[in-house]
Amino acid sequence: MSFESLGLAPALLRALADQGYATPTPIQAAAIPIVLEGGDLLAAAQTGTGKTAAFALPLLQHLSNAGATQTRRPRALVLTPTRELAAQVHDNLRDYGKHMRISSTTIFGGVSMGPQMQALRRGVDVVIATPGRLIDHMQQRSIDLSGVEVLVLDEADRMLDMGFLPALKRILAAVPRQRQTLLFSATFAPPIKALAMQFMHQPREVSVTPANSVATTVTHHVHPVDAAKKRDLLLHVLSQDSRRQTLVFSRTKHGADKLVKSLEMAGLRAAAIHGNKSQNARTRALSDFKTNRITVLVATDIAARGIDIDQLPIVINFDLPMVAEDYVHRIGRTGRAGADGMAVSLVSHEEAGLLRDIRKLLKQDIAISDVPGFEPSHPLRTDAAAPKPVQGQRQARPPQRQGKPSSSHRPHGHGYGQSQGGDRPVEGNRNRQRSRRPAAKA
Repeated sequence: MSFESLGLAPALLRALADQGYATPTPIQAAAIPIVLEGGDLLAAAQTGTGKTAAFALPLLQHLSNAGATQTRRPRALVLTPTRELAAQVHDNLRDYGKHMRISSTTIFGGVSMGPQMQALRRGVDVVIATPGRLIDHMQQRSIDLSGVEVLVLDEADRMLDMGFLPALKRILAAVPRQRQTLLFSATFAPPIKALAMQFMHQPREVSVTPANSVATTVTHHVHPVDAAKKRDLLLHVLSQDSRRQTLVFSRTKHGADKLVKSLEMAGLRAAAIHGNKSQNARTRALSDFKTNRITVLVATDIAARGIDIDQLPIVINFDLPMVAEDYVHRIGRTGRAGADGMAVSLVSHEEAGLLRDIRKLLKQDIAISDVPGFEPSHPLRTDAAAPKPVQGQRQARPPQRQGKPSSSHRPHGHGYGQSQGGDRPVEGNRNRQRSRRPAAKA
């Protein structure tokens, strides 16, 4: 099968050829014809399988076929849960639409609203936005969504998990009822499907991988270790190949920053990426990682979805995630597009229950092996008697900051700040009740 056989326009085929793409991935082959027909779609596939192109290509073709309009209102809206994913989608749209006269812009927090307002006043065809900052623009009346013909929710389940549901409902109320709606994600749990049916019209559904599955090219390793020795074990693992690009996941922002300091003291080039970092710092850290100016990127779960890192050989879980499904999304950074990948988890006795949940979700065993010199003082149990995480152990955080911070003071806050990034939900406190949390201030 070729892209041409899917019915894509010559301008798009030229752009794909420029990028070196000749054959569609399974999700692209399944989704593109349905989107071109104009129907609503629920599409599920693993990360790294080309979901962005699956909606971006037919979206660009639709806008091109419809022709230019006199209105300055956006004709398509793409919603993403994180700034990094919004920027990535924007880059892909520009690459695929390079031979078309389709304009686009991003709207997300952490940067000034001024340039975004100027772009909207000039008029754009496609807006790629995070929900929180988009709500800010709706309140400022700097965006008019009444002309949206196509609405895309990328990583839809993640947006609902992150507490964006009230914001999504406000946005859905502002776009026309007569539109095409596309939901793309790695997974679709039954509650999310039920919600989707409330604002979609007879959607078709395509899925190219089982729910909560990981790439078969990824090998999984667990190293038991006492919590006090985790940092030393991490340095030991990293020393096996100090030039290898490695993504390390920490459960908290403070923990990520502490890890980076330890790594730098050991002579490694490292940086952290999390919700307390400014957008410029996050962009710079990701760029330095992709270009090998740093070899270790320490991230919280904000980086678990949507960040496209080619040929990432290894992901290390310094802390296991509190929710088993997040393991799938973390590991989705490696083993992409058929490449080999490795997932290493450093697991303390206190995290045994979390590991049990992950193994149960994956429906597969994960190799557990001691590292000589780092053997734990307690055996790691993953049976029903394994210790369960203390539900309140991650609650000791400063209260959410209210109101708008002054321009001279950047908050180290944990919620949404209107001028500092309306797209940031509370990080690090994501338990099973997370989708029922009240939405952050719009």
